[in-house]
Amino acid sequence: MKLEVRVPALSDSVASGTLLPWRKQVGEAVARDETLVDLETDKVILEIPAPASGTLVELRQPEGAVVKATPAVAVPTVAAAPAPAMPLPSAPPAGPATLGASRREPMSRLRSRVAERLVAAQHTAAMLTTFNEVNMQPVNELRQRFKADFEVKHGVKLGYMSFFVRAVCQALQQFPVVNAAIDGTDIVWQGDADIGIAISSPRGLVVPILRRAQTLSSAEIEAAIADFARRAREAKLTLEELSGGTFSITNGGVFGSLLSTPILNPPQSAILGMHTIQERPVAENGQVVIRPMMYLALTYDHRLIDGRDAVQFLVAVKAALEAPDALLPAV
Repeated sequence: MKLEVRVPALSDSVASGTLLPWRKQVGEAVARDETLVDLETDKVILEIPAPASGTLVELRQPEGAVVKATPAVAVPTVAAAPAPAMPLPSAPPAGPATLGASRREPMSRLRSRVAERLVAAQHTAAMLTTFNEVNMQPVNELRQRFKADFEVKHGVKLGYMSFFVRAVCQALQQFPVVNAAIDGTDIVWQGDADIGIAISSPRGLVVPILRRAQTLSSAEIEAAIADFARRAREAKLTLEELSGGTFSITNGGVFGSLLSTPILNPPQSAILGMHTIQERPVAENGQVVIRPMMYLALTYDHRLIDGRDAVQFLVAVKAALEAPDALLPAV
């Protein structure tokens, strides 16, 4: 009995995908639900599994083929009994760090799509960036006070991102235009704060969405972001999790960035850039003191958002972070 292996259904925003190297070759045994090949789309990598155990008798599409939903890509013959999964060859031991020889390779679909979107943002939006800095000592003190109990109670660490997400949600309530978007000649006012969290993965930058972030607790935010990060490393994020979003947060500080100007994620109208925390001398009550300071950057579409609203929004985020008790209402 022969069964066809078909491309899984794709979302409306993804028309096609590129087949990565086949994990199995013709004549090899396959087990039911074993991944035969990965399909790289503009946003995620989808695994295409075997529908039954058997022997692979035909590959209908080669590595690198661009395929749409539903076409058959392989044909296995069903065996009488489940065939054992063939182990993948182990990677050779890493050698000393070196550049290697010059070479050329095609851009991945994700990298290509990111490049297109970044260039499109530069060409279509009137981007402007405003800066501020925040004293992170109150957040640090609050984290030190509650992090142990928080982790015991919720099973997740109390990081910085939940404070920033909640501060952003509060500021978006005050300045809803920052959460809005331009659609042709219309302004789309969003009812929820669907916050995109920029995460670096082995394949490049991905931005999964925290849906209705204004309704989430600190523990729910931290757990969701930790899960996003883990599944981004494993290429397990879904298309739905990467679609939509009304506002984004990116944290270059984890790589040591002191200051940068983030680029919009269209059709969103604003993005907040976090940076590394650095001890610096600041003036408090006429005295010079050392405080853990972070620069914040808000890039916004000046076609929709006036400078006054952008600046006041960033000031509201700063104020919330410097009086963070309200951002952690219950541990």
